[in-house]
Amino acid sequence: MNNLRFILDTNIFLVSLAPNYKYHWIYQSLIQNKYNLVVSNEIITEYQEQISLRYGLDFTDASLDYLLLLPNVFLKNPSFLWQLVENDKDDNKFVDCYIASQSDYIVSNDKHIHQIKNNLFPQISVLRYEEFEDQFKHLFTT
Repeated sequence: MNNLRFILDTNIFLVSLAPNYKYHWIYQSLIQNKYNLVVSNEIITEYQEQISLRYGLDFTDASLDYLLLLPNVFLKNPSFLWQLVENDKDDNKFVDCYIASQSDYIVSNDKHIHQIKNNLFPQISVLRYEEFEDQFKHLFTT
């Protein structure tokens, strides 16, 4: 099961860090090598910016340094930018990384990303948090 590759949008990743949130199983499963996380430099930069705003800089540096050392976290910088998300250009970093890494899913509740999941080419598999939880939580947490 741990060969599945996921792209986590920033909001999903952020809420998974907090131990008292229902989303924490996502981060715990990552630490336990239950799935692969793919990130790009652009995604890591956004994670870092948002974590430092929410949790403070010390936490950001520690968590992201550790994250990149995990054997199931892969850095993939796209060499081609598809620009498929027209309504929120900032979301393209997740889609481009997904395509470049041939990941299995993007996990996001962002409506702009979900608007392109019906693309015929390239096909984009996007799960809302609830769908991700329904399909994978029982597999990852057993």
